Amino acid sequence: MFCLDLGELDPLDKRLRWFSRNRWNLYSFFDRDHLRFSSAELFENVREYVLSQGCSETVDRVTLVTLPRVLGYVFNPVSFYFCHSTGGEPICAIAQVGNTFGELKLFYLKDRSENATNRFVMKQTKYFYVSPFFNHDLQFEFDLKVPDAKLVMQVDDYHEKERVLHTTLTGNRMELTDKNMLLLTLKYPLVTLKVIGGIHWEALRLWLKGLAAQKKAEHPELQRDIHRRF
Repeated sequence: MFCLDLGELDPLDKRLRWFSRNRWNLYSFFDRDHLRFSSAELFENVREYVLSQGCSETVDRVTLVTLPRVLGYVFNPVSFYFCHSTGGEPICAIAQVGNTFGELKLFYLKDRSENATNRFVMKQTKYFYVSPFFNHDLQFEFDLKVPDAKLVMQVDDYHEKERVLHTTLTGNRMELTDKNMLLLTLKYPLVTLKVIGGIHWEALRLWLKGLAAQKKAEHPELQRDIHRRF
């Protein structure tokens, strides 16, 4: 995964051979692959969104943890935005959850953890079709740490008070260089295809085990505030 400062995308495009913004490359970042409102610039759309959620502080810097396009293809189950003030203090976070139908849903996190000011936590009903094996009205519980030398994210699913899925994302920071991108390409080739392939493979395994699957057309009233990526 890449951790990108949205204010540095154009300089990265100029500096790096294997990374481009809004054009094809080995790794490419397209603004339109993410949340879209009134601007073609993702940074401005993030600021517009957090303002609509009642954020009164000025967002001066946004970092995004996401998968870029690899040879033109991308699929992100979830991406994470972290908004910072002019002084560099974290203001809020956004979890951008995607499904295989090209839809996105945004979850705004303003509350801090009781144990750390650099962690944002929230529990909210998802009202979103993500997996055919889970109801639309389960709850997501997010625990997101502002990225530093280590990446630590946790997203769990709850049915009432029972946790039914535990998910973590961890990693160590590497410098974004042409050399590192080539090394990681050899280690994790076509990673975005592996993500979408793995999702369908695991779904097939669950279906073969007899787990009941819901169609997306069921319960449209429980699918709310959805954005289209395409």
